[in-house]
Amino acid sequence: MKDKVRKGAAGRTQAKTNDVVSATHGKDSPAVKQEDYSSFPVKIQGAGVETFEFQICGFWRVQDALTTLLSRDEVAPRTNLSLAFAGVPLDPLAGLQNVKGLKPGAILRLVEEPFTARSARQHLAQVVELLRASGPQDALREGRSPSLLETLTHAQTSETSLPNGKSLKRSASNPKPDAANNDCSPPEYLLPGSSDRPLMALLPHSSQPQVPSSLRDLSLSSWDPPPGHRKLQGDFLYITVVTTEGQRCDVTSCPKGFFVNRSTPEAFDPRPSQSSPVCHCFTDLLCHISPAFKHAFTKNRHHTSQVDMMPTPYQTLCWLGPPCATRTHKNTFSRLGVDDQPANQAPDWNEELQAARDRPQTSLEERLQRERALLQVNSAFVRTVSQGAETVVEGFADPVNGNPEDPAFLFGGLFMSQGAASAVFGGERGRRAAQRLELKGVQLYTDLQGLQGLHTLPTAIVDYRGVRLSAQGLAPGLEGTEQEEGTAPVSRGLLYGVNAGLQESPHRRRILELLALSAKALSLQKHVVLAPNGHRVPLFTSVDAQGLLGADGRFYILDVFRTFPPDANYCPEGSGVTICGEETQEESSNGAEEKTRSVNEGWPLNYQKDFGLPKSFPHSLCRLRPELMQIFIQYKHTQFTQLVKEELDNNGGFEECATACDSRATDAVRAACKEVGSLSEIIFEMRFCPNAFSPGVSFPSSESESLQMHEKLLREAAAFIITHQIPAFVEFCLQSNETPTDGASLKGALHEKGINLRYLGHVVKTINQSKHKERLRHLMRLVMSEILMRSTRRVFNSFLQGVDMPCLATAVSHFLCCLLVPHFTATAVGEDTKKKSRRRGRGPGASESTPWSTLTATELWNQVCQDAVETYSLSDSLGSGLNQLVERFRLQKISLLREFCLKTGVQLRLRDYSFDSHSKAPIGPDDIINIFPVVKHIQMPTTDASKAFRAAQAYFEKGLLESAHEQLKDAAYLYGRVCDDLHPEACYCHSLLAKLAFLQGKTAEARSVQLRAVVISERVLGFDHPFTIHQYTLLAVYVCAGGETNLAQKCLLRARLLLLTIHGEDHPYIARLDSCLGLLLKGDQAGKYLKNALRLNTSFFGPTNLHTALTQHLVSQWLCSKGDYRGAMNHEKEALTAFTSLFDEDHPQTRCSKEFLCTITKQAVQVERSLRQAGANATEQTVECLTPTSETVLEQMVLITGIRKIAVSDKFQEYKQRHKELKAAVAKELASKAANELFEVMNGQEKELPQDAQETGSGEKVLNRGSLVAEEITESQRAEETSVNTVGPANGHMVEEKSEVDGGEAEPSQRVVLDAEVKTEDCADGDSTATNGVEATDEMPCDQPDETKTDEVTGSPKSKGTWADVVSNMTAAGESGSNGVENISVNGTDQV
Repeated sequence: MKDKVRKGAAGRTQAKTNDVVSATHGKDSPAVKQEDYSSFPVKIQGAGVETFEFQICGFWRVQDALTTLLSRDEVAPRTNLSLAFAGVPLDPLAGLQNVKGLKPGAILRLVEEPFTARSARQHLAQVVELLRASGPQDALREGRSPSLLETLTHAQTSETSLPNGKSLKRSASNPKPDAANNDCSPPEYLLPGSSDRPLMALLPHSSQPQVPSSLRDLSLSSWDPPPGHRKLQGDFLYITVVTTEGQRCDVTSCPKGFFVNRSTPEAFDPRPSQSSPVCHCFTDLLCHISPAFKHAFTKNRHHTSQVDMMPTPYQTLCWLGPPCATRTHKNTFSRLGVDDQPANQAPDWNEELQAARDRPQTSLEERLQRERALLQVNSAFVRTVSQGAETVVEGFADPVNGNPEDPAFLFGGLFMSQGAASAVFGGERGRRAAQRLELKGVQLYTDLQGLQGLHTLPTAIVDYRGVRLSAQGLAPGLEGTEQEEGTAPVSRGLLYGVNAGLQESPHRRRILELLALSAKALSLQKHVVLAPNGHRVPLFTSVDAQGLLGADGRFYILDVFRTFPPDANYCPEGSGVTICGEETQEESSNGAEEKTRSVNEGWPLNYQKDFGLPKSFPHSLCRLRPELMQIFIQYKHTQFTQLVKEELDNNGGFEECATACDSRATDAVRAACKEVGSLSEIIFEMRFCPNAFSPGVSFPSSESESLQMHEKLLREAAAFIITHQIPAFVEFCLQSNETPTDGASLKGALHEKGINLRYLGHVVKTINQSKHKERLRHLMRLVMSEILMRSTRRVFNSFLQGVDMPCLATAVSHFLCCLLVPHFTATAVGEDTKKKSRRRGRGPGASESTPWSTLTATELWNQVCQDAVETYSLSDSLGSGLNQLVERFRLQKISLLREFCLKTGVQLRLRDYSFDSHSKAPIGPDDIINIFPVVKHIQMPTTDASKAFRAAQAYFEKGLLESAHEQLKDAAYLYGRVCDDLHPEACYCHSLLAKLAFLQGKTAEARSVQLRAVVISERVLGFDHPFTIHQYTLLAVYVCAGGETNLAQKCLLRARLLLLTIHGEDHPYIARLDSCLGLLLKGDQAGKYLKNALRLNTSFFGPTNLHTALTQHLVSQWLCSKGDYRGAMNHEKEALTAFTSLFDEDHPQTRCSKEFLCTITKQAVQVERSLRQAGANATEQTVECLTPTSETVLEQMVLITGIRKIAVSDKFQEYKQRHKELKAAVAKELASKAANELFEVMNGQEKELPQDAQETGSGEKVLNRGSLVAEEITESQRAEETSVNTVGPANGHMVEEKSEVDGGEAEPSQRVVLDAEVKTEDCADGDSTATNGVEATDEMPCDQPDETKTDEVTGSPKSKGTWADVVSNMTAAGESGSNGVENISVNGTDQV
């Protein structure tokens, strides 16, 4: 990174981040260099705080230093302070470098400033926020995802992430090995084959005690507001405090601070109490009043600094609530009124956001402060949107317009509306699609980097109780006035759009420049359309977009919901645009045939017949995803390159065409550009027209040819989804065990491929047509579940529109019962609800006359099926009922319930639900705890942190671990500065950092960082998110490396429980978890997990897959530990067969498998001989057992979890050998030529050197050039080679004695002894000389390392030998494939 700062540059949050990072990565981390101004320590005194040292930067302003100080634990919650140096107050806007005499060790004093009425309320608000510091159990009550890691470690959460980070370092560097007698056997519901899915186990009771309450009550006094004569004497507020000791006090807020007055509930006496001091900080006064408050406040004040207690920028919904919501309700001191925002003080969200965006970005420090400000503004905006949705939908806000079809509301500085349901876009579904696409369009323009001057309004959409609202900050108004009705639109601020007119101005030219740059970055083509008045209007966006000049002088772009190009698969021919002009009538007579031909251009042969596309959709706003646009451009560029190469090869080859002075090369490029649909004839340039296939849009006749080309290109892009992307996605799921596990991960995986969710039906068809349909059953299950839940959500939204607020919980429970229990009858729940309502005094309860109460399971299922068929084009619908669908695809009702709650915002009571009862409703009204708004918002950029993280990923893929480590340290520090690590990308960064530390042999550091990654994932993504499950799996490996076997088992069991809940047992990732559990557990339980893993891997990947082969070896290893060498031989034979088919006989993995088979064969022979010698009458014999060492177990877990991967082939060694042979041949040839020339010279027969020698100069140059080329070609392979690690002895086994009763075994004559002896003789001919001891096994080298492997990266603790010596990260530097979408510059511009 070019500009960097020192790590002591922000307040409490920054100090916490720095300490954690330095504790993790050493004193010099992060590797962020100093800017022009130095950083130095000073001492802080005054304002009642103890003297402490504080690091300041010379380029700070005084205000920056003060803001940082106010967020420090030593100062908070004090506010309204100023800084003074040497008795002189400092100007807040002055730079610290301009303060004379300020040097390291200087003393800065905090000076208490008088309060105003507003600053006093702000101070109280900060105190209340500190007092509300919630414990882990409060997260469920508030609907936030909790962190549950400490329930596994049985330690205080503060020990894993204290503000200084030292406990992380201590617990990571000094992990205590588990006691041998500590039993950690899995419960029955986690054993393979169990069908129990207890929800109570998902959120176990925290071992951390609840945060004790500091006060009983804190509210405005009954004597507030102060009377007039007391206002004139400076009284701001009267506050009533009830301490935990039961003491009741009235407190006065005044300019000097706070004091206790003499008022009582019966009498008003504002005079100060005799024993009360005047405290500038409210908490100081409370500490003076109540010793219990002082003790609790001191204990709890550090909770807000922990990553597992700090509030996340955005709420992560938790679908499960506390078991008893009544008991968990707490006093939040809301009666103090500091949260109430006066109507006349509603924030201007647009101005706040634009002011943050306009902050300078010249240095790294300025960019970090800008991004942090953007995140804070957007976070506050989203919270207000959530509150506004509740206020509007619950009827507490009146509309500001008179349109009942599209009511608009103002709340907290927000403009909220549903939007009109236009029939042009498809009614209600079109309205929702327009709101969603508007948010995506705003996100697209927000992400444009380096494009200053084009602004968008703060935008979010929120779904609450079946209603979708759009929320935006208030627009700043248009530049100019509307005093003259005849004033042109340009002068009133409308500069761009079909209604902007044709007037020119400098502002109009500027906004056109900005839009042209944005169109280039977004791959959008400039085009011309006809305005309603017939004027030709050039556009860089969709026809709906408008460019405005606001009253604040900024350029804004609005209505960008059709920015993305249309999806031609759902644009039926004949419903497109209109071509107008003078030439239209002349061409109409003979253009019918040409039009028919152009309509079919771009579609593959028999496309309509094979896939049923194009077709209509319930709404007309189907657009392509930006990911698909980039992937398709890359695909076209690859096609273009191939066409040019083929054309040049047909005309004499590339070298000849390039050196010739004719037009063959140019003609080849022109032909390729025309073939792929490039906009330019001389370079590859691919752009899309967003207004193609748009009904109601008129184009001039001059755009006819260009429009046909764009429509053809869009048809190709749409067909590309069906013919390439969906099969590629299915193939990925077929080969990987990291396939999606729930709806969120499925959505992310499809979007990464550029596939919209409306193509789920086509994914189903692709799976059904695959010859590996059975191996894709987990994907089919997931897709069908997603189709069902998305259709159910749309029906549920309509269902809620007719439900009154008092009946909401009953109606939601009734809907869920009808959905999940097909035999459910509404009568039972109605009578039950009436009885409960009468007991509680709520009236008669549900009535049969209400529309929602008459809904039946059959009627609901028919509505869901109809929606699924219309949306996803399912050929066989969903079946006759949910039970049939569940049985057919082996769905889990508890998983369906989770998906429903996450999609709708419903929160259920934490208890175990049973859906098999015919007499009782499985879900009652008391089980519906709350309904939360589901907000979709703009993601603010973390530019520098993301760049550092992407650079680290690139280095890691190349095997440059040291460079990756430095970049990851930078990224972790920068994420901490911007978002306090509470960001999804920060979670990914910490996970990769932990993995990198483990690969470098730093297991303590890996454990420490991974603990933090787990907590961040639980808080930001969700406690049961698939990525959280993966983080628990990785944590198990790292803690196992430190000897904490029991903790590793708990992490794996936790991951298994979560995955069983969200998907079920029939998933490839379960095989990974079961393999690891089989390695850690002992006895028969280990065998159950290993056999289940083998069954799953065999069914999903086949018998010859690498995953299956590794599991076969683990089963063989487990059987050896039990003394069953016959069974072990059979499984190892299967593993050897798979390794031989995957690699070859000389591959290290194959050789190691052979040697291990020889070892167990010899051991089996010895056991057989000992049994024979003991005689048939012996009742008990001692059998020697091979037991894997702890190093072996760790190394096998590393392979199973994918931290390292087995190299399929040693490409670097193969290329090196070929290069040596080629170099030797060239040298020999050149030496022969030199000898011949020398002989001719000696004979007086000189002649000119050969042409090739003249071109190259000399033979030495040829060799040198060949060497350089070889170095360039193999650079990435050599980099990859550095990540090749020698895994420890997976065949290194310890021999144990085991007693078995011979009576239960087969007779010696029935054992296969002859075959074992023959194999023993075969093995005796090899190099392996295994014996009964550990040394014999360790001396069996699977593969001796080559001298070229001396630079291998040190991995986990190693032993002498291994069954998999050569492992490698299989992702090479150039393995992105044709569908890679990063760093595309084929359009003549770098991506922004």
